[in-house]
Amino acid sequence: MLKLYSFFRSSAAYRCRIALNLKGLAHETAFVHLAKDGGQHTAPAYRALNPQALVPTLEHDGRVITQSLAIIEYLDEIHPEPPLLPGDAEQRAKIRAFALAIACDIHPLNNLRVLNYLKGPLQQGRAAVDQWYGHWVEIGLSACEALLPRAESRFCFGDRPTLADICLVPQLYNARRFKCDLSGMPRLIAIDEACRALPAFANAGPEAQPDAA
Repeated sequence: MLKLYSFFRSSAAYRCRIALNLKGLAHETAFVHLAKDGGQHTAPAYRALNPQALVPTLEHDGRVITQSLAIIEYLDEIHPEPPLLPGDAEQRAKIRAFALAIACDIHPLNNLRVLNYLKGPLQQGRAAVDQWYGHWVEIGLSACEALLPRAESRFCFGDRPTLADICLVPQLYNARRFKCDLSGMPRLIAIDEACRALPAFANAGPEAQPDAA
């Protein structure tokens, strides 16, 4: 049985929810609220499961997998259809590069713990924190727009969603939450709209989660 530890606003958990839906995999969800009870992810029981005290975490028949991209690739290996890293070695590398540009270069700079550190110990005001957020998101997503193949397609790398789309949609959701300037990214916006029209993406959205209330 698959069990995903998730928080509705976590973009990393959002990625895993999309992947599970695209694969059509039945799973249980455990909700880990990042603000309630001083942050449920910091509780000793959860730290024993995930020493980083981050979401998501995946449990599968006694196995524990952490880090969203590792979880998604694990799902892709144990349930190969539909493939989330299709094509030849070059295409798979380009899909990974796009996904990593978001998951490793944009997202970590704007994660909740980073923003809380800016607002807390570093005593930065809301305007400064929002400027920090917008700066890294906008330059990062501009680069992602340029990383897309020259030949336009419905999704990032062809006519089916891949790991690239799975990373893109949660990042654009957060960008809109923080009112980032997305005017220079028309292809990313069009791909995002195509993705969110699919039930697998729509049902994974933050507002669709039971813990959103």
